[in-house]
Amino acid sequence: MARFREMAGDDDGETGIDMSPLIDCVFILLIFFIVTTVFVEETGVEVDKPQAASASQLEKTSILIALTDKGQIVYGGREIGISGVQPLVKRMLQKEDIPVIIQADQASQSGLLVRVIDEAKLGGATKVSLATRTQKG
Repeated sequence: MARFREMAGDDDGETGIDMSPLIDCVFILLIFFIVTTVFVEETGVEVDKPQAASASQLEKTSILIALTDKGQIVYGGREIGISGVQPLVKRMLQKEDIPVIIQADQASQSGLLVRVIDEAKLGGATKVSLATRTQKG
């Protein structure tokens, strides 16, 4: 009997699965998904957008500028004011030609909205759009 125990190997050693390759594979997949994910920049402020029957989806990569009901112009969570729109659009359009989307609150002043659109176009934007909610019904 002792002869068979020697052939079978050492019973004291534990058998197990090496987890290192599995962990490496998971980290590689995680890095792949992080790199390929498109990050959408938010304006950082809640805006009550008006409804429109002709609303459509726009591109994910765009410059999002918010216009609040109090007249604040916000980009990336901070107020930039009317004078900050043109330099922001110029700087963002140096990388690639992307559209400007203005998220105007339905209670905001139309005159200020026109000024924001004008500043964006003076900054070099070729496509300026207004964000709306889709009409339910």
